[in-house]
Amino acid sequence: MFIPEIEIKSKEEIKEFQEKKLRETLSYLIKNSEYYQHTLKDYNIDEVNTLEDLQKLPVTTKDDLQNNPDSFLCVESKKIVDYITTSGTMGEPVTFGMTDGDLDRLAYNEYISFSCADATEDDIYQLLVTLDKRFMAGMAYFLGLRKLGAGIIRTGPGLQKLQFESINRFKPTGFVTVPSFIPKLISYAKDNNIDYKSSSVKKAVCIGEPIRNPDFSLNELGKKIKENWNIKLYSTYASTEMGTAFTECSEGKGGHHHPEMIIVEFLDENNNPVADDEPGEVTVTTIGVEGMPLLRFKTGDICYHHTEPCSCGRNTMRLGPVIGRKQQMIKLKGTTLYPPSIYDVLNEIECIENYIVEVSSNELGTDELLILAGCDNVLKNTEKKIKDSFRAKLRVAPKIKFYKPEKIAEMQFIDGGRKPIVFIDKR
Repeated sequence: MFIPEIEIKSKEEIKEFQEKKLRETLSYLIKNSEYYQHTLKDYNIDEVNTLEDLQKLPVTTKDDLQNNPDSFLCVESKKIVDYITTSGTMGEPVTFGMTDGDLDRLAYNEYISFSCADATEDDIYQLLVTLDKRFMAGMAYFLGLRKLGAGIIRTGPGLQKLQFESINRFKPTGFVTVPSFIPKLISYAKDNNIDYKSSSVKKAVCIGEPIRNPDFSLNELGKKIKENWNIKLYSTYASTEMGTAFTECSEGKGGHHHPEMIIVEFLDENNNPVADDEPGEVTVTTIGVEGMPLLRFKTGDICYHHTEPCSCGRNTMRLGPVIGRKQQMIKLKGTTLYPPSIYDVLNEIECIENYIVEVSSNELGTDELLILAGCDNVLKNTEKKIKDSFRAKLRVAPKIKFYKPEKIAEMQFIDGGRKPIVFIDKR
């Protein structure tokens, strides 16, 4: 297992290292970024020398990126070798230009992230993710595994038959996948008498969805996987904007921060730092990005963070699972909800194969919650049982509409997107 030297240094040494990188980043932005030249013109950059001094500077939001994408570019267009876009789940997609150096940085990030998740050159990973449609993550996983020296099988998402054909033929040791696809693989294997438990697959790096609760116990999706297939699960969190991943080690106690890649703050609604035991919005400053570096970018994701050393040997901060997105907070009959808690209830209900969570505003201006549930067999008391589960777990119950799972699947990929749409905000 490779651990970068900086990640086992003392907290004081890590902080000193990051403050040096912060000054380098600010100098680069002032020299090359039209957006930050304008935004920071009224700020005294010479006064920003410590991580605490970041609070003297403005934050960057998704709206800033969407409204002024070209002004963030720090290199000539001829130096851009790859164009990628965000998924656009909360708005119009944003295009990022990446240089050769950025792709090398991306490969290094995933190399140390996979190493954190106990991957070695002896592993073979089956990538159940897309590498097309300007998708950063699929390419990042490929580049990182290639740098690691591991084997790679690019099957893409879905296609359960192909997944098992590849497992039988190439004997992968691990998956990289959205975790909600694993129960679908299990169901396919059971329906087709495939002895999946005796296969070569022993672990999965889980992307895009949480598999743990804030206390690091497995959530309902994670438990459903482990109860049916005892593979090792590693959670990871990343975004296009940060070009960096927070990946769990074997301890399963949060995604490790790589201080050589990114500076992280956790802010409240007024952009002030939260206490160590409070959730805050993940806010990042990228390190070493050439094409479109970002300063104090607010991701919209709300997380806890943990600063005590990990038994794996790293002294870096660890990021807890995303408990919700700031823009996705729902107030239902006086109760505050985030989508992950709703998904947790739905993932526990056996008869629901897939779903879409839809939130809207009623005539009084308050939130309404509707679950579009994919069920093959809807009995007379099915709706009552589902609502009872919601009341028991969340104290409130949504409206339910039932559809065939095939119809929900069509609705999830209505525009040919690369990720299933499971949350629709009509407010």
